[in-house]
Amino acid sequence: MNQALTTVAAGFGTGLSLIVAIGAQNAFVLRQGARRDAVLAVVGICALSDAVLIALGVGGVGALVVAWPGALRAVGLVGGAFLLCYGALAARRVLRPGTGLRTEGEAVGSRRRAVLTCLAMTWLNPHVYLDTVFLLGSLAAGRGSLRWTFGLGAALASVCWFAALGFGARLLGRFLARPAAWRVLDGLVAVTMLALGATLVAGA
Repeated sequence: MNQALTTVAAGFGTGLSLIVAIGAQNAFVLRQGARRDAVLAVVGICALSDAVLIALGVGGVGALVVAWPGALRAVGLVGGAFLLCYGALAARRVLRPGTGLRTEGEAVGSRRRAVLTCLAMTWLNPHVYLDTVFLLGSLAAGRGSLRWTFGLGAALASVCWFAALGFGARLLGRFLARPAAWRVLDGLVAVTMLALGATLVAGA
């Protein structure tokens, strides 16, 4: 039980570190929440899409490792190198902060348009496949029989983050509009990613 809880926590922390990176999807969810426009639909699409992509990563990469044990080493090296680069970029953003997350913009206009925009931002983003499918899948593969538990933690992180962005937009919008807030978040992301990357490379 303790091992399962630790694995869920590890998946939660890793998933959260990948999701909180500033980007168009987060800005869109925050804008929808600030306007209280189709919030439940947008949050649901983002969280469910992440869950599907995480499952594809955990199942696909995990199956590859079972079929070819040597793949775990290759995945560990590639995934670890990517994490180290990811962490370095987050550290660079701490030293050179941006302008924060902007929530202003034109109104979406309709629930259908909001849903279509959300789907496009989620599924047409090439980085989501690298981060969510390959990277989380490779990290989960290293957990062996607990890889699905790790994936569950990552999926829970997605639900919590998007729900906080969408339904807490009135409070979070002011906080995330400050560059200093993203420096703190990027600092946490950098530490987490660098530690995970080093662990993966060392294990491989």
